[in-house]
Amino acid sequence: MAPIPRLKPYEGPALFSYGFRPFFLFGALYAGLAVLAWLPIFTGELALASAFAPRDWHVHEMLYGYLPAIITGFLLTAIPNWTGRLPLQGAPLIVLVAAWLLGRIAVTFSATIGWLPAAAVDVGFLLLVAAAAAREIVAGGNWGNLKVVSLVVLLAMGNICFHLEAHFGGAADYSIRLGLAVVVMLMTLIGGRIVPSFTRNWLSRENPGRLPVPFNHFDATVIAASVATLVLWIIIPQSPATGAALMIAGTLQSMRLARWAGDRSARERLVLILHLGYAFIPLGFLLLGAASLELVAMAAGVHAWGGGAAGTMTLAVMTRASLGHTGHVLTASRGTQAIYAAVLLAAVIRIAGALAPVYLIPLSVTAAILWASAFLGFGAAYGPILTGSLRAR
Repeated sequence: MAPIPRLKPYEGPALFSYGFRPFFLFGALYAGLAVLAWLPIFTGELALASAFAPRDWHVHEMLYGYLPAIITGFLLTAIPNWTGRLPLQGAPLIVLVAAWLLGRIAVTFSATIGWLPAAAVDVGFLLLVAAAAAREIVAGGNWGNLKVVSLVVLLAMGNICFHLEAHFGGAADYSIRLGLAVVVMLMTLIGGRIVPSFTRNWLSRENPGRLPVPFNHFDATVIAASVATLVLWIIIPQSPATGAALMIAGTLQSMRLARWAGDRSARERLVLILHLGYAFIPLGFLLLGAASLELVAMAAGVHAWGGGAAGTMTLAVMTRASLGHTGHVLTASRGTQAIYAAVLLAAVIRIAGALAPVYLIPLSVTAAILWASAFLGFGAAYGPILTGSLRAR
């Protein structure tokens, strides 16, 4: 029998031939440009036509703007592997991309078009993604992966709450923690698959010896403890009980990461960066635990998860998937390593700014420039690959 084709016959632009292409490219460009725009807003030199307060616009567009684009690109690439079905491409993919772009425009100009129409357009994107992902998973009979779709639905609910909180309460609060908690759980679940898997594959080929410990009851315990702790943090972030739970979850997450043999992967930065990105998850738990006990500012833990874990993990996945699914060699070039260094430095410096508020402005500006360099650098380096103008050699 002839092998099942991995793609349908398609003659349109290469950019819309696979879900990772437009969402990784546009998502990365937006992440860089939105943070550059945030700098003059942060310093009071620029005002937006958004119904959101300036801080809320910044948080929303990172948490419910940039990250959903990368999550969508990942899901549209992973689901065909999970189900054996052909990937979304062409017109349906263009509709999803257009919905995401319209959401960004609607939120930014929501003071002009009205908060409710803007919310409807913005939230509609995540609901479309959840419906498309659920349809493919159910059609492929891959029921176990519906839990990932449930997290996308939770993210959509967090987005709805964000718009409601910002409008009726003047500022978002619970919805920020809910959205961030969902992102942390997505990284915990998906990272728990890909980090040890990619590490095992590379070590088996290049550096035989100790391998990552396979998923077992300990991993399940860490996931359950993390979920329970995140729920507690969403509801009562400032309490000794929450602080203790966050510290315990951070310790368990650190132990989980240590079982994946990341110390043996230093020679291949494409693998090492996954471990470094995941390391910000336990760090975030520990910093937020300290914040719940009023020892440090909560912003330190929030940026460990948002800028450190989410920023680094998404770039790690974007670079690897872009290379692998376009037939390029799976190794980190000097340019890719520079991108990794920039996002890691951005995260560390932004956390330092939260820990040392006297230096907040210069450290925040430095971190923003490094963050923008990382994501716009990805766009410059990987844009030709994602648009199909640079072929594999």
